[in-house]
Amino acid sequence: MPPSVIRSLRLVGRLLAVAAAVVGLVAVFVALIVATDGAGSGLAAWSAAVGIAVAAAMWRGRMMPLLPVLVAAALTLSVCVPTVPTTRQHPPALSFVTTEHWRLSTGSRVAVYHYPPTGNSPRKRVPLVYLNGGPVRGISLLDHRFLQRLAGQGYDVYAYEQAGGGRSDLLPMDQYSITRSVHDLGAFVGKLGRGRVDVLGFSSGAVVLTRALADPATAAHLRRAVVAEPGPMDGPTARITGQKGRPSARGIAPAVTGPRSTHVPRYAVAFGLMRLGLLSPDNGLVGQAEGDNAFTAADLGSDTASAYCARDARRIPVEDTAHNFSFSAAASLRVQQTIKDSASITPQLRRSRTAAMLMIAECSSQVRQWATTILADNPAIQRTQYMPGVGHHMWNGLGSNDQRAAAVITAFLQDEPAPLPDYPTRADIPAFLRNHK
Repeated sequence: MPPSVIRSLRLVGRLLAVAAAVVGLVAVFVALIVATDGAGSGLAAWSAAVGIAVAAAMWRGRMMPLLPVLVAAALTLSVCVPTVPTTRQHPPALSFVTTEHWRLSTGSRVAVYHYPPTGNSPRKRVPLVYLNGGPVRGISLLDHRFLQRLAGQGYDVYAYEQAGGGRSDLLPMDQYSITRSVHDLGAFVGKLGRGRVDVLGFSSGAVVLTRALADPATAAHLRRAVVAEPGPMDGPTARITGQKGRPSARGIAPAVTGPRSTHVPRYAVAFGLMRLGLLSPDNGLVGQAEGDNAFTAADLGSDTASAYCARDARRIPVEDTAHNFSFSAAASLRVQQTIKDSASITPQLRRSRTAAMLMIAECSSQVRQWATTILADNPAIQRTQYMPGVGHHMWNGLGSNDQRAAAVITAFLQDEPAPLPDYPTRADIPAFLRNHK
């Protein structure tokens, strides 16, 4: 074999050895991040990993292994350095509605938005409170527009961003829970001081509302409840998997554009390990405030597309702006975990007496049984409205979707005939689960 070929093979071998050493050291660093729960912004794991690597290189008595040590040290150090502010940077004020801040009796300080009744429709006596999805996400501009529509039909609409979301203040991580969210709802209505209210809960907000219906102290504040596209209401329901609605736009819609925090090594590692359950939500690598500042709408990836029907894949609206978007991934995971860890609320829900309506989307990305379990267990659900032609985000600005959703909601709140058939009923649940997937 020619000497030049031999030299080339040796060089390739050395490069592969260096690459393997770098990968190995990075793996050690990630393992130490998990073991230390990211202590000291990851510097504890970094110091230990570099120390181990240097000791190994010195033990071998050769200088070549120091190259992968230096490369790995530089790569892993980037995981330990914040690239956004580490104190919470709230979204700027909205131009079309005043943001108030209310301190609730639970200790939460939440951002509140009020849309007084407008238009020529008769003024409704009972206030309407909106609980947005997330959990721990700011209210999107798309939702704000829908709330304005309801106000234009005579409703006195109030919305608040749940603790940690949007312009609301953060909580210590161990205080986030589904129970706290329910108590905050009761405290909010109490502070409003308008007697019983109607509540529209969407997605995770619908979960808060469902659990409020099962809590007599909170339910006493509610006149009517609209449970729209709920997530799992308790631990047993959360363990149900599989059957969803008709195909969504997930996987076929154009890729979401815009900056992603997950393209930065620090946040890719932090959010990835949290999602896998290998880092706690209250980890020492990325603090709650920094994580909130870093997370972007593009980081949601195909989750947004999953809220729309496949037929709408090429016309998914922009739900929010970069300036208004806010999502706390860590706090959201914490709340979701408390739902998964909770006992069944079925015995309490079966005693509910608050008039309620369930809304289910045709192309729902939610597991069907999350909604039908509520229907089966809550005797106070008076009607169900199966919404054709829409995905999980039923009011989305496309075509007449907002108008149809508003018609369904307002008809129930005013105890008027439903625009759509009452479907599925409890008796329809088995056939519904067979036929609508």
